[in-house]
Order: sequence, then structure tokens, then C-alpha cells
Amino acid sequence: MDFLDKLNPPQRQAVTAGAGPVLVLAGPGSGKTRVLTQRVAHLIANQGVRPWQILAVTFTNKAAREMDQRVQAMLGELATDGLWLGTFHATCARILRREAEHLPLASNFVIFDADDQVRLVKSAIRDLKLDDKAYRPLSIHGAISRAKNDLIFPEDYPTQTYRDEVIKRVYQHYQELLKQSNAVDFDDLLLWTAHLLSAFPAVREKYAQRFTHVLVDEYQDTNFAQYVLLNHLASVHRNLFVVADPDQSIYAWRGADYRNVQRFEKDYPDCLIILLEQNYRSQQTILDTAMAVIDRAPNRRRKRLFTERGQGEKVFYYESFDDYGEASFVVDTIASLVAAKTVEPGECAVMYRTNAQSRLLEEAFLQARLPYRLVGAQRFYGRREVKDIIAYLRLVHNPADEIALDRVINVPPRGIGDKTLLALHSAARAAGLSPGAAAMELSRDDQSPLWPQFSGRAVIPLADFGAMLTNWKAGASRATVSELFDRIVGDINYRAYIDDGTDEGAERWENVQELRRLALEYSPRTMDEFLQDVALISDQDTMAEGKNAPTLLTLHAAKGLEFGAVFIVGLDDGSLPHSRSFDDPESMEEERRLFYVGITRAKDRLYLLRALRRGSRGYTEETIPSRYLDDIPAALLSGKARTPRRGARAITPSWLRADAAPATAPELEYRAGMRVKHPIWGEGIVLNSKYQDNDETVDVVFESVGIKRLAASLAHLAIVK
Repeated sequence: MDFLDKLNPPQRQAVTAGAGPVLVLAGPGSGKTRVLTQRVAHLIANQGVRPWQILAVTFTNKAAREMDQRVQAMLGELATDGLWLGTFHATCARILRREAEHLPLASNFVIFDADDQVRLVKSAIRDLKLDDKAYRPLSIHGAISRAKNDLIFPEDYPTQTYRDEVIKRVYQHYQELLKQSNAVDFDDLLLWTAHLLSAFPAVREKYAQRFTHVLVDEYQDTNFAQYVLLNHLASVHRNLFVVADPDQSIYAWRGADYRNVQRFEKDYPDCLIILLEQNYRSQQTILDTAMAVIDRAPNRRRKRLFTERGQGEKVFYYESFDDYGEASFVVDTIASLVAAKTVEPGECAVMYRTNAQSRLLEEAFLQARLPYRLVGAQRFYGRREVKDIIAYLRLVHNPADEIALDRVINVPPRGIGDKTLLALHSAARAAGLSPGAAAMELSRDDQSPLWPQFSGRAVIPLADFGAMLTNWKAGASRATVSELFDRIVGDINYRAYIDDGTDEGAERWENVQELRRLALEYSPRTMDEFLQDVALISDQDTMAEGKNAPTLLTLHAAKGLEFGAVFIVGLDDGSLPHSRSFDDPESMEEERRLFYVGITRAKDRLYLLRALRRGSRGYTEETIPSRYLDDIPAALLSGKARTPRRGARAITPSWLRADAAPATAPELEYRAGMRVKHPIWGEGIVLNSKYQDNDETVDVVFESVGIKRLAASLAHLAIVK
């Protein structure tokens, strides 16, 4: 068919490969989706394979829909009738419903979502009379999930410690509760299907005979259960066609194992290996930067990424004085690029390692009155743990704040349920008090006239809460915002509540610490100011939403996306690579791959940023440059010279080297007192201008957004005569 004519030689080789196992090692932006789609179309149109004999597996519903639409566009809807195309979980659910007679399930089983699963673990812990503070439901659920991904049933769960014994008991009861509800969780879909194909040879033969061709996307992200499943399904015809990029394996925390690619080569020593190295997304300098980073990873098959899109601009490297300057640089540069019509706002993306890093960026966009989109997480001030602590501070500041009280009176859980809370509201209304004041009144124990209105079981936790609130209130006038913050967090033992030992728990605690940094800034200011500023920042109605806006997202969420201009912030040791990875070589290499993924999202412009100091006024820490920056040759970079890592050699751009010919600084274009006009922020007055970092740096005060420090070459300032 004519669609083959549009493929480059390696793509065409992959699409038209003959029988047997095929491993396609596809670099980023190399057209792997096109290869998978056209492989399906080629099998049907040119090889006489019936659609129902093909199983194509993806990792997301979006990818499955795109593939289905593309195949139908090439062949027509009728030509693809019967094709099995979907995610691993959807495919497994389909098989399990057909074969439920072999399993302790009815075919109309329900699938519990993530919240359902955690609630069920809580029920199992409660039924077993275990302490859910010592055995956090999220942590226990994570252990159960990992066991299922490794195809370990409850009876086979390994026990070396007492905690392992507890997990085994909870796992067993959890599965019993699922069975009682005729339900499965996401991991069960893989576990039961693998069990079905392993334990019932006739069933395995049935599906292995049916699917003469099995195609898999993102094979590097498969876990052990998925790896076993695929081998079973391809056990008869051995026509297993997988597309993978081990360099983009960044999901180990959810069970993905990039070593499955290596296992594939061992399991199928006769496999055809094809490298897709031509990139259709990025310019060559960006690809060279990406290769410089990833080529330092051990035990990998090297790819030489190339493009016909040209060399492109150098990667811009920027070191700010602090993280506020980092955020300002991002916003100012995006504003300048948009004003110059270099890129559309929606073509810009800002990427970071953890969600907590979005806070300063969000505030910088809001201050500049520029819209943005946040992907993969709530806005910082919308996150549960942030809202909890702000509610506590609001309640201490104003005990009449019923919304704040209702939010936190049982956070962390202290035995105050809905009925007790309703009784508190009723008693407070009858006494002419706010519920907060009523709780503080109950702290007087049986001396309070409200005491007899509650049962003994209900009144004790209310009185304890009221006593804490009374003490906080009494000390609030003498404490700074951060001191009160620390006291509340400590008194309620919030860290133990929010950090359950999982990566998600650690990230929630990082968000609390990020809020504390903001509180530290208000040491010389009042709680009124803090709460007012936070309320204004968190008011989502003040922020314009729209598709054509810069995107803020984590590096994990960036996989599969592409943008014209990419800003990667926080390139410090401890942030990227993250400090949690320091003691684990495997985790450190995944951090390297994460950086590689971020770099390869950029099409035309890439900005790498770090801050010399991070923290808030009054409490800052000096940072160390990310070790991965040392891998990037200076010839690929423009911008500021890199600060050396401790014990590491600084790599300085050639135009900043001491042996370079001295350059005469050009005459300054802007002078203090000049009126200038910015394309977005309007008119302002120049406060200062100087030649710095190979550019004129201008400080301007704008009526609309205050003082901004701008690079003259990017800012497009017009002098107002």
C-alpha cells in the first residue's frame, strides 16, 4: 500500500518484518506510533492476517484510541472489525469475563478504583483489629500491589519480619473482601489472567492459537506480570512485536522493569532487532544534549539520534541567585517569546521533579497575570495537605471559621465523627457560640455548662481538640506565622499522618514543607497578611484558563508529550537527581532517564535552570548543581557559566573563558528614568541597566506587575519618547 512509501528505511523494515519475534528500539520522536499502526495495517492489507487474529496492547486508553483511529483511516472501519486493541488492563478484563468459570469470580465482576482499594484495605486492617497508624493503609496497599505485579498470591507472600506477617494477613483478608463483593482491583486483572494462562493449558492454547500476532507499545514499561502474560499469548506463533525505549523507562515506582527488554533478547535469541534513530521532533543540538546525558548510563544499547530539522539554537543554561529568580526568569522569558511571536503560549512547558516545585512558578505566573495550565496534579494551594494546614491557621486566627473547623476537627483522625460534629454545631447554636468557641469551652471539662450535653465517648476528643485550639490561640499573638505553623504541625503529629512511607507520602510532606517556607517569609508580618495573601493566590477564579497557555508539569507527566520550548527547573542535586535516590544506583539511573525524557520533549528551544540558593528569606540553603549537568558539553550551551560541583571541574562556555579574547561591552540602550513599554505588561520606568551575561540586563518597575529584571535581547522593550 502507498502508506509504506512515507516510511524511512528502518521504519519500513519494522513494518514489513517477516514472521518471528521483533524488537524495535525506538528513540524519542522517531515515529514509533506510526510504525505500530502501519504494522497492523500491513498485516491486514498485505499479509492476509484477519483482524481478530491480531492483539495490539498499549499503556493508555488515549494511545489505543489514536491507534484505532489511524488504522481505520488507512483501511476503513469494516476492515478492522474484530481487532483486539486496548490497554493491558482492558485486554485482561475481556479475557477474564470470558473465562470466569475457571476462577473464583462471576463474569459480571466489578473493578474497584484506587479509592475503593484503599478503603477496602482499611476495612481489612480494622477487621483484623490492627492499628492503622502503625500499619498505614496506603503503605500496606502498595506492598500488596507490588506482590500482585510479581505474581505472588497471599498464601505465597514471603515473610521475614513481623511486618511481613501482618501484610500477609491483611493481603489474605483483602482478597476475601474482594471475593465477597465479586470484585477485582487493577492488579488482579493482570494477576488472575497470568494465573489463568499458566494454570489452564487449554485456555492458554486457545488464546495463543487465536492471536497469530501480538504487538506491544512501550514494552520498557511492562512489569513482571505483563512480561509473563505476553510470553504466554505468543507461545504458539512466536510473532511477538514489541516497541521499546529503555532510555525512557521512568516508572519503576509502579512496577515497570526496563530489564524486560533485555529478557526479551534472551527469551528470543533469534529476534530481529531494529533501531529507529531518526528523530522527527527535535533539532540536533537538543538531541546531542540528550545523548550526552543518557550515554553515561551503563548496560544499554546506544542509539545515535539524528534529525533533518537542522542544528538549531544552543541550549540556554541559567543559574539564578535563588528559586524566586528562577521562577521569574521562566515567566519573563515565556512572556518575551510570546510577545515576539516566536512561540504560542501553549507551545511552552515548564517541567520539574516534584509537585511541590510548582508553588513558586504558579505564583510567578499569577503575579505576571499570565494564564497557565497545571498537568498531573492539583494546584499547590488546592492540595489536601496544604489546605489542611491553612485551615488550622485560619481556625486559630478566627475560631468562628466553621468551614476550617469542619475540615480539620478530625484531621488526623481523633474519634470525632459526623454525628459528634453535628452535635457540636447544635450545642454551639443553642449557647450562642461558634462551634470553635464551643470546643474551647469544652476544654474546661466538667466545669463547662456544655459538658453534660455530650456522651462520654464524644466529649473527650472534643475537649482535647478544644484544649489544643485554646493553647494555640493563647500563644498566637506572641508567635510568628512560622512558629505557630511548627507548633500546630508538631502538636497534631501531622507528618506521621501524611507521610506513610510511600513516595506519595514523602511528596505530601514536601508540600507541607514548601508551605512552611512561605510562612517563614512572613516572620516580620502578621497572620492577617499571610492568610489574605494565600486566599488571593488560591482563588482559582482569578486565573484565566485556556488551551493556549504554558503548561506546568512534572517530568514523569511529560512522557509522550512535546513542546516548542521546554524549561527544566530545579537542576540541583537533591532535586534532580532526587535525594531519595542517592543510596540506590538503580534509582539514580532512573533519575538520569527522567532528565533525558524532559530534554527530548523539546522541539526547538530548551532551557536548563537551577538556583544557587533555595529557601525563603531568613532560611536559605546553598545548592549543588545536578551531577547530570556535568555530562553536557559546553559547546552545546549558551547562557551563564556553570558553578562547579564540590570537587568537580567547572565547564564554562568558550565565550566566558579567561583565554578568550576580551570583548568590549556594547553601549547600553536603556538608562535609569527612561519610560519603556513591554508587549504584555505595558508601560514602566527603568530603574537600572547594566551589561551582564553577554546581554543588557534592565530593571523596570511596571504599574501592572511591579519590578521585573529583563534581558534586553528577549524583552522587546520599546522606549517611550
